[in-house]
Amino acid sequence: MKIKIFLSAFAIAIGCIVSAQPKKVIADKIVGQVGDKIILRSDITNAVADAQRQGQQLPPNPECALVEAQLIQKALVLQAEKDSLPISDEELEASLDNQVRGFIMQYGSKEVLEEVAGKTVYQLKEDFREPFRERNLADQMRKKIVDNVKITPTEVRTHFEKIPKDSLPFYESELEVSEIIVYPKSNREVESYVIRELNDLKKQVESGDKKFDQLAKLYSDDPGSKEAGGQYNINRNDKMFDPTFTAAAFKLKEGQVSPVIKTKFGLHILQMVSRAGDDAVIRHILRIPPVTQDEVNETISKLDSIRSKLIAGTLSFGQAVNKFSEDEGSKFSGGRKQSRDGSTFVTIDELGKDEVLALQKMKVGEYSQPVPFTDEKGKKGVRLIYLQTRTEPHRESLKDDYSRIAQRALEEKKMNALQTWFKTHIPNYYIAIDKEYSGCESVKEWASNAVVNN
Repeated sequence: MKIKIFLSAFAIAIGCIVSAQPKKVIADKIVGQVGDKIILRSDITNAVADAQRQGQQLPPNPECALVEAQLIQKALVLQAEKDSLPISDEELEASLDNQVRGFIMQYGSKEVLEEVAGKTVYQLKEDFREPFRERNLADQMRKKIVDNVKITPTEVRTHFEKIPKDSLPFYESELEVSEIIVYPKSNREVESYVIRELNDLKKQVESGDKKFDQLAKLYSDDPGSKEAGGQYNINRNDKMFDPTFTAAAFKLKEGQVSPVIKTKFGLHILQMVSRAGDDAVIRHILRIPPVTQDEVNETISKLDSIRSKLIAGTLSFGQAVNKFSEDEGSKFSGGRKQSRDGSTFVTIDELGKDEVLALQKMKVGEYSQPVPFTDEKGKKGVRLIYLQTRTEPHRESLKDDYSRIAQRALEEKKMNALQTWFKTHIPNYYIAIDKEYSGCESVKEWASNAVVNN
């Protein structure tokens, strides 16, 4: 049996928003069962159709694969319930809220979502509740099974030596890079001028001369919401937004415009569009006070002083990141850049142009001169780069890629532990599989222990 863990995200498509659309009418029946946990044919068919509609990459024989994924999940859930694994109501509620907010953003508004689904958001949350609860329990059970699986250096070497030499992956040059990032602050006069501008926009809305969304399209510095009239769907408990921003939003009544507030992103005015409990639709106009070259030069001078201390050894890079860096994305990881797969090794194409130019002449262990840059939101910053390691293009080897190989060997060992667990536990469950799917290659081992329904 090959336990396809990667299918878990695909499996949760069951109960998805689109499957609630009335246009999908499918004669339903139970096509699989593990213990008292059932799998419906409509769940399988709708989930595959929804995945195709959304352009997801599907495995071969997707219906067979999804039946297998659901059999796996149901078995894990049964055992989790038997072992009384805890499930947090708060975490479950947060997951449901995030899912619904994601759909609201996808469809543009709560009203459009409800029209498409033919249900209220509260009904949708209830539809998702059981699939989400099962996914949570299955994840906990999977973690419990593999939690104590460790890997030894000997096992890593054995894993590596089993790979044919001509099948070893080839890696381009990669770097481990850490950064200290500081954003220049605009002077008080400029900030006061921007506050006056925002107050003027607030008056135009409150007098009825202009609509808030029109002004947001014209004047907001937030590219993420500008074209949507500054609109966001937020939740009081969502950590995605600046706490000051969220607190200011939930003080407003519908239609009301806030005073000017200051967050880490800049200066804002907000308008409450609608609110339902801890969920709200708001609009905002963001203005980022411009910084002059004088402020940029001051920041360069500050980072140049930090660089001198790093070179002299009177300050460690980790200490400097904790004390001075303003990049929240890397501040708590020692300033390390991360690749798309979460690794600390990055390739040149994953770096900005200014970073690439600075690194070209650097040797491992060196610190760059302070480098000015502009981020994706148009905000000016200055970075100090530390080049920790640089690899040459090469075939995978134990010497250069031990951590990668060890991680791969560990994942394989965990997979084997899961397979062993399932082989031991499948005979202990009542399993039923409809004849429509009993011939699937991927469920063969399940079928050998199952009652086949006509």
